[in-house]
Amino acid sequence: MATAGKVIKCKAAVAWEPNKPLVIEDIEVAPPQANEVRIKIVATSVCHTDLYQLFECKNKDGFPIILGHEAAGIVESVGPGVTEFQPGDKVIPLSISNCRECRFCKSPKTNQCDRGWATRGYDIMAGPDSRFTCKGKKVLQVMGNGTFSQYTVVDQMAVAKIDPSAPLDKVCLIGCGICTGYGAAVNTAKVEPGSTCAVFGLGAVGLAAVMGCKAAGAKKIFAVDINPEKFEKAKVFGATDFVNPKDYDKPISQVLAEMTNGGVDYSLECVGNVEVMRSALESCVKGWGVSVLVGWTDLHDFAARPIQLIAGRTWKGSDLGGYKVKDGVPELVKAYLDKKLKVDEFITHNMTLDQVNDAIELMKHGKCIRTVLSVSPQ
Repeated sequence: MATAGKVIKCKAAVAWEPNKPLVIEDIEVAPPQANEVRIKIVATSVCHTDLYQLFECKNKDGFPIILGHEAAGIVESVGPGVTEFQPGDKVIPLSISNCRECRFCKSPKTNQCDRGWATRGYDIMAGPDSRFTCKGKKVLQVMGNGTFSQYTVVDQMAVAKIDPSAPLDKVCLIGCGICTGYGAAVNTAKVEPGSTCAVFGLGAVGLAAVMGCKAAGAKKIFAVDINPEKFEKAKVFGATDFVNPKDYDKPISQVLAEMTNGGVDYSLECVGNVEVMRSALESCVKGWGVSVLVGWTDLHDFAARPIQLIAGRTWKGSDLGGYKVKDGVPELVKAYLDKKLKVDEFITHNMTLDQVNDAIELMKHGKCIRTVLSVSPQ
């Protein structure tokens, strides 16, 4: 492409400081360096983790930053040493790496990777390197991505090549929200046919977890949320029962225990709240109940009584659904194209990049499931 090897000037939404609206700016995107891929972002959506960085992560070293990590685009150019991708490929950038060479990538037990931005810690939700500059200042890339920009540069370890027929304004959701919730049910919890499940939080991740529980053959799926407006949507994805904790004057774990003869077989916490995490664990049946932490947070300690685990419950976590992402994300895209995975049903709003603050407000107030932002024409 004519822009290969050159600095690209384009539009991006920059978060200059915490708790402030994003600003549409003209930025410079440097060419990809060794083992990097420069991507024209066609569509991106707003995920709760973007809000976490903007409103909850108070570390000022994490700003200025370009948010956005749930996206899809087209390879514009590649840096030296890149053989897996070429200009024109349709791709999804990933928020965790998959180098395929470290001890974690070689182990079937995990999808964690010893390389990438996360190895430097989660305090600022970004690595120290960035190909973005604006007004002479370096601008960080959230989770190594930064997709609220018309172009971004991502390490090839954190990019998945997808089917060229995939609609980018739909499959962008698969890169985070859908694979996170769906995989937490089928890969991490390993929900079994005929089992009883409870999903706490009915945002996109929670709805994807509901979908995963159904795909795994659960016979009862309790959808738990304090916003009853989300229950109809949960039914679309397979929920069978609906529980609003505000309707009861006793702990939700007790409510579910009474409804299920002692507790559910599997619970998935998709909020990112340590109190809800405890409630989800305590909602599991003793002996074999499994509770999975899915909602992203790193702000507070979580706690439970030891007897909860001594009695046989298992408490575990899930990152991007446990998928080895370079393989798992393209497989989910294929499942969508084969009509075996719901994606369109998650999208409640479509906007453009310059409406990103409106999209953030919708999510902040629970008025959307996913808003897809059109970033660049294909």
